[in-house]
Amino acid sequence: MFTLIKNGDIYAPEHVGKKSVLLNGRIIIKIGDIDEEQLGRLFDVEVIDAEGMIVSPGIIDPHVHLIGGGGEGGFATRTPELQLSNIIKAGVTTVVGCLGTDGTTRHMTSLLAKARALEDEGITAYIYTGNYHIPTPTITSSVKDDVILIDKVIGAGEIAISDSRSAQPSVHEVAKLAAEARIGGLLSKKAGVTHFHVGIGKERLAFLRALIDDYEIPPTNIYATHITRSKELVDEAIELSHRGSYVDITADDHTAEWIEYFKNNGGNLEHLTVSSDGNGSLPVFDDKGEMIGFGVANQELLFAQVADSVKNHGVPLHEALALVTVNTATALRFEHKGRLGEGMDADLLLLDQETLEINHVFANGQHMLKEREVIVKGTFE
Repeated sequence: MFTLIKNGDIYAPEHVGKKSVLLNGRIIIKIGDIDEEQLGRLFDVEVIDAEGMIVSPGIIDPHVHLIGGGGEGGFATRTPELQLSNIIKAGVTTVVGCLGTDGTTRHMTSLLAKARALEDEGITAYIYTGNYHIPTPTITSSVKDDVILIDKVIGAGEIAISDSRSAQPSVHEVAKLAAEARIGGLLSKKAGVTHFHVGIGKERLAFLRALIDDYEIPPTNIYATHITRSKELVDEAIELSHRGSYVDITADDHTAEWIEYFKNNGGNLEHLTVSSDGNGSLPVFDDKGEMIGFGVANQELLFAQVADSVKNHGVPLHEALALVTVNTATALRFEHKGRLGEGMDADLLLLDQETLEINHVFANGQHMLKEREVIVKGTFE
C-alpha cells in the first residue's frame, strides 16, 4: 500500500517548500515531484491532499512515564499507564519510557513489556534502564548488560541529582553508572546516554560538570532534563550545552518563554530538546519537604508549547520543530528518526498552516490520526 501526501509545505525540519511525499510501508521512499496518475494505475494509493498544511517529522518524546509514575503522596497517588490514543493525539510517534521515584512497585520488566506493547500497536518505543536511585534497578542486574542485551534499552535514567528524593549518591557513584551506560552503548551501537533528573537542589548541575572535568565521561553521554526550575539552572544548562551535552526542557505552561530565553541567551539550540514527562506526577512540596499537592503531566502540552514558541515568542518554525525531532534523534542516535528524507521512517505530522494544530499523524507509515480524530487505538481502549 502506497500513501501519497501532496501539496504540503515540507519542513524536514528545515524548510524545503511545497513537494509531495510518498510512503510505502514504514518508509519514506520519495520526496519531490510524483506522477499521481501513473502511480494510481500501478498501485493502490491512499492520497492525502495537504493543501494549506505543513508536513513535518513526527515528534520524539524522550521522557515519558509509560507505566505511570509518582507515588510521593502514598499508594493512591501513583499515576496511571499512558494509552496509545493519548500519545497519538499529542503528535508523538516515538517515545522513550522511564521509571521515576518508585523503583519498587514499578518494575523494569513491566516498562519493557509496555514498550513492546506500544510497538505492537503502531508506534516506536524505547526505554531507559534504572530510576532515580543509585544503585538503580535493572533487568539483567547490570546497566551495561541491559544496554547491550536488551534491544529497547538505549541508556540509563532517569537518575536523580540535586533532589531530596535522590539516593544522595557521590559524584564517583554517578560516574561509575554513566560509564556503564556509555560502555554498553559502545558495544551495542546505541546512544548509551545517562538521562539525569535535575531537582531544585543548590548543587544544580555541579555533578554533571564534575563528570566532564574530573572523569572520562564524554559530554554527549550526559543528557539532563527538568532544566527550567530556575533561571540559574537554565543558565548552567546553557553553559553545559556548549560543552557538548544535551539538555531538555520539561513541557509546562511557561516552556515557550524558556525556549525564547535559552535562544536569546546564547544557548546551543542544536543541543536542546523538549519532552513531556507524560503521565509523570508533578508533586508540590512545602519548605519541610512534605508533599502538599500534585498533578499529572499532559503529553499534549509538549507540542502546544513548541507551537506557542513560534506564534508568540519569535522562534522560527524550523528551529522549534528541531527541538522535538532531529535534536532528540541526534541525542539518542535514532538514525532513521527525526527527519523527513528518502529512506527515513515514515513518521509524519500534517499541521494546519495557520494554527499549527495537528490534523494528521502517521507512525511507521500507518495513518493514526485523521482530520484530528484518532483512528487507531490501543488494544483495550
